[in-house]
Amino acid sequence: MIKENLELVEQNICEACQRAGRLRSDVTLIAVSKTNPVVSLREAMDCGIQIFGENKVQEMLEKQQELPETLQWHMIGHLQRNKVKYIMGKVALIHSVDSLRLAEEISKEAEKQGTEEDILVEINVAEEISKFGITTEEALQLIQDIAKLPHIHIKGLMTIAPFVENPEENRGVFRALKKLSVDIEKKNIDNVTMNVLSMGMTNDYQIAIEEGATMVRVGTGIFGTRSYTA
Repeated sequence: MIKENLELVEQNICEACQRAGRLRSDVTLIAVSKTNPVVSLREAMDCGIQIFGENKVQEMLEKQQELPETLQWHMIGHLQRNKVKYIMGKVALIHSVDSLRLAEEISKEAEKQGTEEDILVEINVAEEISKFGITTEEALQLIQDIAKLPHIHIKGLMTIAPFVENPEENRGVFRALKKLSVDIEKKNIDNVTMNVLSMGMTNDYQIAIEEGATMVRVGTGIFGTRSYTA
């Protein structure tokens, strides 16, 4: 099933890139593997997947012990400050930085462990009460503050769009994040690049790609509906 699912996702990504006049190489697929067993990740690996996204630190660390070191891991879930020390040097990118205090903790632990950490700033574009992330209005100030910290590098922005029946409804959310990234890029802030736009999930990743996503986070579309009763 995973093989067939991945073939469909790949086809959808290619078609969305084509519609947007973009190269397929412009978009990175992150397989969201949270709550899925290692055997499923191995199946995805056999189909060429090398980048996995996890929501929980403990689950990610347990999977890393069982899988090849060559894989790339992204922390895409809300990150608590007391868990930061466990993932330093073990994740390629933290997508979910939404406060200066969290960024300071990442900077401190990265320095302590002699590493550098790439991050994205999480923007709650739709301002949903149930979601983490800062507002678009707060973004510039937070980014300017984080940019001054050592051992931490801002690579772009991330958002989680609302879950909607019609993915077209999220086009405005993705467009707004893209505009924000362009506006911040123009500020030429030291230690800040806006090369990464992490937006779009199973329900709406094609729309996200059309609006400029460079990373899409697809879980159910690859692994099927998750079971939370394990």
